Amino acid sequence: MFEQMISAIKEYTTIVIHRHVRPDPDALGSQLGLKALIQAAYPEKNVYAVGEEEVSLHFLGRMDVITDDVYKDALVIVCDTANTARISDERFRLGARLIKFDHHPNEEPYGDVLCVDTSVSSTSELVVALAEHMPELTMTKEASLLLYGGIVGDTGRFRFRNTTAGTMRRTALLLETGFDSQRFYRRLYERSIHMIRLEGYVLQHFEVIDGKVGFMRLSAEILKRFEVTANESSLLVNCFADLSGLQVWVFFVEEANGTIRCRLRSQGVVINNVAQAYGGGGHPVAAGASVNSWEETEEMVAALIAACS
Repeated sequence: MFEQMISAIKEYTTIVIHRHVRPDPDALGSQLGLKALIQAAYPEKNVYAVGEEEVSLHFLGRMDVITDDVYKDALVIVCDTANTARISDERFRLGARLIKFDHHPNEEPYGDVLCVDTSVSSTSELVVALAEHMPELTMTKEASLLLYGGIVGDTGRFRFRNTTAGTMRRTALLLETGFDSQRFYRRLYERSIHMIRLEGYVLQHFEVIDGKVGFMRLSAEILKRFEVTANESSLLVNCFADLSGLQVWVFFVEEANGTIRCRLRSQGVVINNVAQAYGGGGHPVAAGASVNSWEETEEMVAALIAACS
């Protein structure tokens, strides 16, 4: 599966790495981890990571600012992004060659080379798998921390179903480099007083139907009251995941432009088909979409109830 990608990495002098909008730890971890590995193996190459910044994850690294002409004769790799509509920075189209590097269901097979594997926990784990097939990519402490962060993020600290024996084996390879995992955990999970108070609000106000379907609506007004951004609030999507009997839940967050982000999660019921009905997608038990009104959120909750019946 990796042959064409390995050949392209070796061939191109300039490589630009993208990922999805509103990045999570796996998006940034895979993007920056892959960049670090390629730079360490080929110091003569120009390797860039681009996309909008995510302040809450600045401890993982920052983005490069590049001009359009950098894309001329460049290899572009898009990490952790199922469809082109979600790629951060539309200049990904300007490169000479495009590689899709992802672990989501391949609903939109864009790019000249597809390197997609849904059996791995995360795109960060897929980077480790790539390194296993490409001896030139030697694990460094910097790359290991980034990739570990992505794996931890997408597996929920190794609690989710996507954690496999292969995941643990590849994680062990990262830990062997000796990076400071405890410092990483402190940075990843530390929260402001505003986030702690918002979590208390969420735990008090989320609703559950028939003990199976949970949902929470956070309006822009509520976010303003607690001084938390829409992106920051996404960290709370799993805060009531351990509720006994809960099968599926959805977190609705109103953004500044009025769009309502829908984050769907499940303990086993397939819910990405519900997200797809609203123009979204994702994994069978972790998906997302966007709607334009609170009335549509009621329809989505009804669809999730039907999925559980």
